[in-house]
Amino acid sequence: MSDKVKYSNKLQGSRVLVIGGSSGIGFCTAEACLEYGALVTIASSNASKVETAVSKLQASYPSARSNVHGLTVDLSVPDSLESNLKTLFEQTVKGMGGDKLDHVVYTAGDALAMMKLSDMTMDSILKAGQIRFFAPLLAAKFIPQYVKNTHESSYTITTGSISERPMPNWSVIGSYAGGHHAMVRNLALDMKPIRVNGVSPGVVDTELWSMPEEEKAKLMEQMSQKMATGTPGRPEWVAESFLSIMRDYNMDGAMIRTDGGGLFM
Repeated sequence: MSDKVKYSNKLQGSRVLVIGGSSGIGFCTAEACLEYGALVTIASSNASKVETAVSKLQASYPSARSNVHGLTVDLSVPDSLESNLKTLFEQTVKGMGGDKLDHVVYTAGDALAMMKLSDMTMDSILKAGQIRFFAPLLAAKFIPQYVKNTHESSYTITTGSISERPMPNWSVIGSYAGGHHAMVRNLALDMKPIRVNGVSPGVVDTELWSMPEEEKAKLMEQMSQKMATGTPGRPEWVAESFLSIMRDYNMDGAMIRTDGGGLFM
């Protein structure tokens, strides 16, 4: 008689699209989903990074080589954003055999747009929100069409701890990050019964910190002193929060904070 399987197979055979899945938190979330038996498509703007990420996942999970695919999508141009998102969903569903998706995860981001108030322009404000705010909001338009209409399905948006703990020169990106909280709650109503939730990571050691390695190490050490855990987050740790959202069919309109205790330090 075999053991009962109640928890570990919840993602078995599910179809997951990770937008921003070629690196960092998105890659680790895709990796975790694949490990739990899901069919995964990762999408990102850089074709070579997508190809590298897919190859890396296939090498790590050779028995699931056919369960992971990659697509390239450009979310940086306002005029083509809607058509590119529609094409992405169409190609993802087609590549997974035509069946609708179970989960969509949005982790895409660009360089953090820190700027002084004196440097703000309308163009710089709009550019800062293109990938981090406008794209995940507009992506929601297509989810009811391409994702199964059930409480077992989910859409997860990524924000950041700047949404709750302000810092100098972060007013632009912080405003968008704060808006993610409202976005999650309102989309949860507009998209029901599909669940909509968010993850708010604190400092996580990923490729987004584009600076010399020595400078990055110094920054991470400084940040560690402001965290109760005493260490910056790792993307594979934060990926657990995304898994939790997908597997908890009762979680809706919620924001999970995973910041090493940074909010209260």
